[in-house]
Amino acid sequence: MKKGCLKVIGLGPGDMKLLAPQALQAIKDADAVVGYTGYVKLIPQELLEGREVLSTGMMAEVERCRKAVEASVAGRNVVMVCSGDPGIYAMAGLVMELLEAEDLFDKISFEVVPGIPAFTAAAALLGAPLMHDFASVSLSDLLTPWEKIEKRLEAAASADFVIAIYNPRSRKRAGHLGEAVEILRKFRSGNTPLGIVNRAYREGQKVKVVTLDTLDVNDVDMQTVLIVGNSSTREVAGKMLTPRGYANKYDI
Repeated sequence: MKKGCLKVIGLGPGDMKLLAPQALQAIKDADAVVGYTGYVKLIPQELLEGREVLSTGMMAEVERCRKAVEASVAGRNVVMVCSGDPGIYAMAGLVMELLEAEDLFDKISFEVVPGIPAFTAAAALLGAPLMHDFASVSLSDLLTPWEKIEKRLEAAASADFVIAIYNPRSRKRAGHLGEAVEILRKFRSGNTPLGIVNRAYREGQKVKVVTLDTLDVNDVDMQTVLIVGNSSTREVAGKMLTPRGYANKYDI
């Protein structure tokens, strides 16, 4: 039987102009495309023609990863699509866990194909907020206890990292963002620049620079990435700049 292939790819932020060539080729080579329904819809229809599409709704991650694994074990070339980068808060890890649990790494060809992650897409729209050390924290407590998320936020804030915040606010977790801001305020001034990027490089994109004190949580949802500046971040021409330190060493 033909050995199957499973590639977990990142679609990037959603605009097909930002889809990596290697990921595009993986879709063209695939017999089947698997993914969350909302992400599959980001792929142009002509790229899906002639390929089986196996999609599931939200909160069905294990189901769709199993579908991808089963199809590849059956000898098919399968692409599991994720938004952003597949190895950042996406499906690459879960697919690997399933392959490990069922001892399937020798039975299929497995590959992770990178994509532009949400925080770098957001950073590009905001200017240059990630020019120095930064941390990424998700506020979703569906898989991680909130107490651990609080500790991670506090550690990143106390170390003066720029912080990218994923999954900042949902209907069920409306209060987490306010709690996170209170943690940040222990270590950052109220006028610290904070970037709000909704739906980066997709229809309905919104980009705004506010401060910790002026953040309106109603501007934030699950399709938002927040970038909180560090002690040296400043607003420049409506964008965010975190200096790397060149001005301290060179005459610029």
